[in-house]
Amino acid sequence: MTEQRRQNEDSKAPSARDRFLPALLDMGEALLGSGAEIYRAEDTLRRMGYAYGAKDMNVFVIPSSIVITMEMPDGTIRTQTRRVRTANSNDFTRLDDINELSRDYCGHPFSVEELRTRLEAITAQHVGKKELLAGCMIAAGAFAIFFGGDARDGAIAAMGGLLVWCLQVYFAPICMNDTVYTFLASFLMGLLVSAAGRIFPGLHVDQVMIGDIMLLIPGIMITNAIRDFLLGDTISGALRLIQAILLAGILVLGVMSALGIARWM
Repeated sequence: MTEQRRQNEDSKAPSARDRFLPALLDMGEALLGSGAEIYRAEDTLRRMGYAYGAKDMNVFVIPSSIVITMEMPDGTIRTQTRRVRTANSNDFTRLDDINELSRDYCGHPFSVEELRTRLEAITAQHVGKKELLAGCMIAAGAFAIFFGGDARDGAIAAMGGLLVWCLQVYFAPICMNDTVYTFLASFLMGLLVSAAGRIFPGLHVDQVMIGDIMLLIPGIMITNAIRDFLLGDTISGALRLIQAILLAGILVLGVMSALGIARWM
């Protein structure tokens, strides 16, 4: 019945296949934007293509691009490419929902319109500002205490977490790239902690700085790069590792610039 329904859909709407391929690209972009592994994105898109009725699926994914070639039983071949600019985000709740959607489709294929509707509903969900604020402040304060600071150091680090939250919510969406955002966030955070060190004598500036830096370190990106290497995705692993090293260098540059200005003043 599922195969017959899909064939009926194709017969009534000749462009149904043309709409399905962009929907697959949307799915792949959502997977990468949620922190999915390269092999997971490729495998998911390949399985959904076969579930739709494709005779052969060729999927190539790297963090910045998705290429899908779909060959149908009648010999029709369609290829589309998508430039991805949101592959560095991580939202594992959304990732789990997308995986569940792909499993539902592979088990019982439904229309392209329903696939798009359900995917849009998933991608429209975002972490609330209050939850993000609590996470930034608690994480920064906890890391500062974990690395040897006291309760006051943790409280000051939490204020740095508040600054990082403000930048994530209001500046990151309009920022041209992660490099500019990382430099500005680390620079302002360095100035804030340096100023706090002068206002509060005896403050352990190093521990406070570490607590706030932990919010900006591209740790998940480095982990994903190593994971891609181990899974044989050498190109993706190299791209992610280079980007992680670049962001780490920019982070150091921003902090050191702030400390240099603070000492000069």
